[in-house]
Amino acid sequence: MRIVHTPDDPPAKGMYALLTASITPRPIAWVSTISADGVPNLAPYSFFTVACADPAILSVTSIGRKDTYRNVVDTGEFVVNIGTESLMEVMNATSAPVGPEVDEFEMQGLTADLSDVVAPPRVAEAPIAFECVRHDVIDLGTSAMLLGRVVSVTIDDEMLADDGLPDFGSLLPPSRLGRHQWGYAPRTRELPRPRR
Repeated sequence: MRIVHTPDDPPAKGMYALLTASITPRPIAWVSTISADGVPNLAPYSFFTVACADPAILSVTSIGRKDTYRNVVDTGEFVVNIGTESLMEVMNATSAPVGPEVDEFEMQGLTADLSDVVAPPRVAEAPIAFECVRHDVIDLGTSAMLLGRVVSVTIDDEMLADDGLPDFGSLLPPSRLGRHQWGYAPRTRELPRPRR
C-alpha cells in the first residue's frame, strides 16, 4: 500500500518536511556574502548543486528572501564554501536567525579569508571555496534560485588525491537529511559508467 500526497493534500508536516526527508543526502553550500553596507554573512544551504559545467555554474536555493539572497541581489557576488564533518556543528550554528547587522564569522569565531576575485570572504577553515559572480536569480514561489558562475576555486592541497582532484575520503563533507538530521560522509565504491 502507498500513501499519496499532492500539493493540495500535503502530509501533516507539509511538503517541505516531506521533500527534505525524502531527497537525501543533500550536499551543503556554506555560502558567504557581504552586504551592500560591508557586513559579512555566512549561512548553510542544502538546496544546492552543480547547475552547469561549461561554464561552471553553481545553484543555491534560498527558501524565503534571507540575508544571503539580498546580498547576492545587491552585490552580485558570493562564495560557496565546502565544509567538513569536523565543521558540522559550526556550520549548523551559522543558520541561526540573526539580523543582517550580525557578522556570523565573528559570532562563531571563524576566520574570514580574503577571496581572490570577489569581495565576500571565504571561510579559512573550509578546505574548498568556489568564488562566484551572479549569473541569474530565478524567483520560484516562496524561494529563489541563486545561480553563480564560478570565477575562482581554492582547494587545500591536503585534500587532493594523486589525480589533482579533491579526495572524498580526505574531505569528508557532511550532508543534510530530514528533520534535524545531518549526515556523515557515506561509504563509497568505484562504479565506472558504462561505455558504448
